[in-house]
Amino acid sequence: MPTEEAMDIAVDAGLDLVEIQPNANPPVCKILDYGRYKYQAQKKAAEARKKQKTVEIKEIKMRPNIDTHDYEVKMRNMLRFFNDGDKVKVTLRFRGREMAHQDLGMNLLNKVREETSEIAKVESSPKLEGRQMVMVLAPIK
Repeated sequence: MPTEEAMDIAVDAGLDLVEIQPNANPPVCKILDYGRYKYQAQKKAAEARKKQKTVEIKEIKMRPNIDTHDYEVKMRNMLRFFNDGDKVKVTLRFRGREMAHQDLGMNLLNKVREETSEIAKVESSPKLEGRQMVMVLAPIK
């Protein structure tokens, strides 16, 4: 239908002529209340923002010769982070002569990997970065 005729119909109805698909051939238009349309689109966008969750990366720091109770506390915190849907970065810091015993650190990170295997997957395997060994775990959905 010609644009002028559509505009006349919209004005008679007290509404607006809104172009929905300008790239179509011919362009697609609707007769509606533009203010209400914008309000509903804004509400829909706000609802979508409210429902989405940002995934955070939580960090757990350990040492190669960590005591059993300290290790258990760190594991409990890690499980809580996974239940919240967050990723966990396990950092193992070496100090002084501990660098000569990197195998202890690797064993500790492998132990963490095995204990969390049912609820988390390894996103980046353990690797040495300077004086610390880093591994990233993500929850299984």
